[in-house]
Amino acid sequence: MVKNYLNINARRSQNHPFHIVDPSPWPLIASMGAFFTFFGFTMYFHFYKNGFTLFLLGFFILISTMAIWWRDVIREATFEGHHTTYVQKGIKLGMILFIASEIMFFFAFFWAFFYFKLKSYYRDRLCMTPKRYYCN
Repeated sequence: MVKNYLNINARRSQNHPFHIVDPSPWPLIASMGAFFTFFGFTMYFHFYKNGFTLFLLGFFILISTMAIWWRDVIREATFEGHHTTYVQKGIKLGMILFIASEIMFFFAFFWAFFYFKLKSYYRDRLCMTPKRYYCN
């Protein structure tokens, strides 16, 4: 039953339909690139000497890491055969759950915003200006 989910290449190396990810340096390198990008951008806005250079270096590291990381993911999925149909179903379900959670988050955020914005009772009592000014 398990072998139906595996293709030919994956059958040789594992006895289950799941993909166990190998250790990868790309998350660490991507976080370093993001740090350099943010830090260089901040230095550039504060007129430090090499701020823009550090920003460009960090941005280059981020873009290269994204390209190389996706190259590895595509290689794992197509040539090495690690993305079996079972794994693909899990990826699709994960994306659906992520999009649903984002929809629920924004719905709750805007619900709270409009609730407090449209209720005059809360608007009048949460006025933080001094008494000589009017809250509208």
